[in-house]
Amino acid sequence: MRTHSQMRWHARRGVLGFTLIELMITVLVVGILSAIAYPIYEHQVAQAHRTDARNALLELAAREERYFAMYNAYTSNEGDLGYTGSWPITIGSGYYAIESPNVTSTNGQPAFSLTAVTVSAYQAQEDPTCSTFTVTSTGAESSTDSAGNTNPADTCW
Repeated sequence: MRTHSQMRWHARRGVLGFTLIELMITVLVVGILSAIAYPIYEHQVAQAHRTDARNALLELAAREERYFAMYNAYTSNEGDLGYTGSWPITIGSGYYAIESPNVTSTNGQPAFSLTAVTVSAYQAQEDPTCSTFTVTSTGAESSTDSAGNTNPADTCW
């Protein structure tokens, strides 16, 4: 049987803590995981903002088509499309804004073009690949990068 002083000595001996090597290995592992995870996280956040912009454009295109079905014309009036405020209209989490619809008529056929552009400098810096999104009345979807170059169809859409 152990005496009281032996038990106290064993209890103190078990509470020595971490060595410096163990602590440095833990810091190294956390650093490596952070270096891998953070860029992936930022990429996913940028894709979520892109999705907000695309969904808002497609919803606005659907509103334009409903308006066309009723009045046989497209409109650039935000009130006619069910929006309050004025163009540009900030959408989603505030990283993109929809500009005023470009309503035209070619050979007597009405048409529209809708564009969403980055609002914040942070978004433009963090996601320079997809700076603007455009959808037309024919269903054509396109996007440009921050330098104004057109992206391939599958890059942003």
